Amino acid sequence: KPSENNTRRYNGEPDSTERNETSCVILEQKLKPDLEIERVLEQYSLHPRKEEKKKEERHSEKKFFETIKTIEKASSKTKELEFGGRIGTFMLIFFLPATVLYLLLMCKQDDPSLMNFPLPLPALESLWEARVFGVFLLWFFLQALFYLLPIGKVVEGLPLSNGRKLQYRINGFYAFILTAAAIGALLYFQFELHYLYDHFMQFAVSAAAFSMVLSIFLYIRSLKAPEEELAPGGNSGYFVYDFFTGHELNPRIGSFDLKYFCELRPGLIGWVVINLAMLLAEMKIHNQSMPSLSMILVNSFQLLYVVDALWNEEAILTTMDITHDGFGFMLAFGDLVWVPFVYSLQAFYLVGHPTAVSWPVAAAIIILNCIGYYIFRSANSQKNNFRRNPADPKLAYLKFIPTATGKGLLVTGWWGFVRHPNYLGDIIMALAWSLPCGFNHILPYFYVIYFICLLVHREARDEHHCKQKYGVAWERYCQRVPYRIFPYIY
Repeated sequence: KPSENNTRRYNGEPDSTERNETSCVILEQKLKPDLEIERVLEQYSLHPRKEEKKKEERHSEKKFFETIKTIEKASSKTKELEFGGRIGTFMLIFFLPATVLYLLLMCKQDDPSLMNFPLPLPALESLWEARVFGVFLLWFFLQALFYLLPIGKVVEGLPLSNGRKLQYRINGFYAFILTAAAIGALLYFQFELHYLYDHFMQFAVSAAAFSMVLSIFLYIRSLKAPEEELAPGGNSGYFVYDFFTGHELNPRIGSFDLKYFCELRPGLIGWVVINLAMLLAEMKIHNQSMPSLSMILVNSFQLLYVVDALWNEEAILTTMDITHDGFGFMLAFGDLVWVPFVYSLQAFYLVGHPTAVSWPVAAAIIILNCIGYYIFRSANSQKNNFRRNPADPKLAYLKFIPTATGKGLLVTGWWGFVRHPNYLGDIIMALAWSLPCGFNHILPYFYVIYFICLLVHREARDEHHCKQKYGVAWERYCQRVPYRIFPYIY
């Protein structure tokens, strides 16, 4: 996504916006008498100066969190504007759709070089077709129907500012299975799935138009939302900024959570369907009895990523997308347009620009993707297991720094290697997805370049929120783990 990549919405970053008010209160009650006694005894203490310094740090950390909590309760307005503020978000509303169209037009060129500028623009009437828009609507509402099915467990999200917890039905993987069955039935009855490839640009325009209409609807309905239901990052009072970042945190129609539904369903599952359509289009256009090895690698790698996201769907409930960011144009466009139409760029590129890959090279790329996936999945699992039950005997080998929120910051395992090991794994996988496209053009590497920029930006947001939340403990953590994403580099 342009700002909070929805698969990475599920990336499992440190829970930078999660609040545990109960833990704070309990900890403060426990520490209060001890701290007062310590202050009296300090005058007659014979302990080394080093221990006195530790006590001062612990006391200052407690005061820091008391200050933060007071500020949070006193002001619900968004003070710090991101993404370039009002001007930056206004430009992004136009720049992001233009970027998608530019990338897709480039892939259609015989020579998709960046020097091939300006591009021949298609006629405006050729970008819109009512039938294509109807197919997109059918897809969106089919996924909504799967979301409403009473299958899968129901879990609670993190507590909101008013202490309330929303319920979410975890059935994304079931929706994927039902979608696969539906696509299989269409192929059995000889439906031409490469229709997606033939009208790819029109589908992108239809998705962009729908995301804009959805964003307008979301902003209008947010004007009537109670103050406590507004997003902490999208309540600036500036129309353009709040429209872009999302004014309401969890917009719902009854029990149907619009943001949670769009995060993993229409766009992410649609990404897999688009990849399959590109695979079939390659076989038809080049008269192949089977897809190329490059296309198989791209489809397989990205299928694994999507299935992993849906299988671990519950992990998304602790990400910034759900707990902090409102549902506005940023996430609506990212979920419905950026993810399916930009993340499938490698497969789209290979249809018009076939690239031969030898088996030794393919084996090396597979190993690289496996390394990235192992780092990504094991880091996320390690963090999620520790968050769920820090007292688990299986996690006894992990060391952590306690914080005034009642949570701990891991300083061993993957999270003691770099501060965001899941981002490192993500970037390694992104590179493996691009390598099957060869080195003739930089276009198929747009994804990995963009993804590095996205994760560096997200890491900066994480750092800011974690410093506010954990205070002195976060400073100690940064001293213990100096590298952010790339070991010995950054």
